[in-house]
Amino acid sequence: MTRREWLGAALAAGQGADIDALYEKAIVVDALSVTDWDEAAFADLERSGYTAVHTSLANRNFAVGQRELKRWRELFARHADRLIECRRAADIERAKREGKLAVILGFQNATVIEDELDNLDRLHALGARVIQLTYNERNLLGDGCTERTNAGLSDFGIACLERMNELGIAVDLSHCGEATTADGIAFSKKPPAFTHTMCKAIYDHVRAKPDRLLRALADKGGVTGILALGYLLGPGPQTSLEDFLRHIDHAVKVCGIDHVGLASDFSIRGIQATATRESWYLPRLRVFKPSYRVRWPPWIAELDRPERFRTLAHALARRGYKAPEIEKILGLNWLRYFREVFGS
Repeated sequence: MTRREWLGAALAAGQGADIDALYEKAIVVDALSVTDWDEAAFADLERSGYTAVHTSLANRNFAVGQRELKRWRELFARHADRLIECRRAADIERAKREGKLAVILGFQNATVIEDELDNLDRLHALGARVIQLTYNERNLLGDGCTERTNAGLSDFGIACLERMNELGIAVDLSHCGEATTADGIAFSKKPPAFTHTMCKAIYDHVRAKPDRLLRALADKGGVTGILALGYLLGPGPQTSLEDFLRHIDHAVKVCGIDHVGLASDFSIRGIQATATRESWYLPRLRVFKPSYRVRWPPWIAELDRPERFRTLAHALARRGYKAPEIEKILGLNWLRYFREVFGS
């Protein structure tokens, strides 16, 4: 334990109630939560303390994307007492005031655009606010992180990025290959984001981002969301909360406290509550390349429950983070980012 961690632990030992109070008033954003909104999920939402989530919609093609966005409009209408569609940053602040959840609709692959630039306008009009330029493999815009090659953005990719900037759709580079990531940062006029990633310097995984790209994103005003999936944060089966904290510490060191946020990359309820080895692990072995190093179980025990970010807030306090810094990591950095990209 470093001196800073020791002092943090000593201070936090008597301030558990203070951290709970901080968490209750904080804006808490999960920058990638994939949840089926049934009654069990709504019950766990109360335990989570979440203010907003960015969720992932099916993206096979434009027709599928349209259908997904329309389905969400029905969900917002059906659960108007609990959910708010987030089209502008003010919707997150309203959700906090009203005790509801703001949902940011996004796609993890630009395959949803197909080869038609104007489809971006149509998706934006229906509520899409985040689009990841590529997933793990190559598409018409650029290369994903597991692609054999490491090409940058195509001409079409740059045109899509420029249109997204004009419309107010966040440019997500989480799964992009390194050259495509670098191009996305360089060519974007508005800040891009890593909604859910981790630090290559801490765990050298194909999905992780090296320091030079973390720093470049921060210099452009973007935010890096550190994900909570255990198998992506460390090599062994005993990946722990400490591993998650090391990624946060490193991101803060490289990017600065104003450019780091959080993401789970799984259901608000947790993986154990919603999946099995057969439904979660085996399908990924068929879809993901060996370089992805998928393993079972994939979770971190302390984070595989709705209270994950409250637990994290206490851990950050023990580590010596001050209250304003904890609030930034919990959600204020994402709020600032969405205000700049979506509008206030």
